[in-house]
Amino acid sequence: MIWLWASFFFIYGLVFGSFFNVVGLRVPEKQSIVRPPSSCPSCGRRLTAADLVPFFSFVFLKGKCRGCGSKIHWVYPVMELLTGIAFALAYLRFGFSGELVVALLFLSLLVIITVSDIAYMLIPDKILLALGIPILLLRIVFPTDPWWSGPAAALVMPALLLLIAIVSKGGMGGGDIKLYVPIGLVLGLTDSFLSLFIASLVGAVAGFIILKRQGKGRRTPVPFGPSIAFGAMVAYLYGNEIVGWYLNLFV
Repeated sequence: MIWLWASFFFIYGLVFGSFFNVVGLRVPEKQSIVRPPSSCPSCGRRLTAADLVPFFSFVFLKGKCRGCGSKIHWVYPVMELLTGIAFALAYLRFGFSGELVVALLFLSLLVIITVSDIAYMLIPDKILLALGIPILLLRIVFPTDPWWSGPAAALVMPALLLLIAIVSKGGMGGGDIKLYVPIGLVLGLTDSFLSLFIASLVGAVAGFIILKRQGKGRRTPVPFGPSIAFGAMVAYLYGNEIVGWYLNLFV
């Protein structure tokens, strides 16, 4: 039964992942997330229901538009699949509990800002507020353990990143700093620091690969939001295990 529900949450995540792609791409451009209907960016053909089956349409169409044959950007299927996996893992981790509600909302925020940051190198305040406020209210009802860890992290982590931005003279974007308010509320102090550590490692590797492939210098901006989102997701779902494994190395 557990795996049946996990499958349900996976499908649920695929569907919402498709919607999160729309939100992440349209909100920074100040466009409606409802109208106009989705269309091919190359030929403008309005997409049909057969084109919009999350992830599977990409597979069946072999990554190409049915009309003009242009390639479909990899972000669409990848974020749909990742959202499905994340929602299923959240259910397996928290079951039917108040924390599952927090998890689904939090993971949704991470997916949307990842899409936005990849596309525009921007984490819109509108998205942070729209999902950050409900996360805050939920954390009041379902607090971290201990209760003060979430609020403390929501203050300490942005302050730390602001200090890094000042010292590095712009090495950290304002959106990244503000993103750590909801991350801190959800994760608490220990897992927030762990998420930043993971994000730094992933960001360094990803940045090196991206700059090498593009043949650009080290001063070229690279979006850090996706690395933060990945670090926060891993720390949230598996932080206790990671910290426990690390501490056991010294026992």
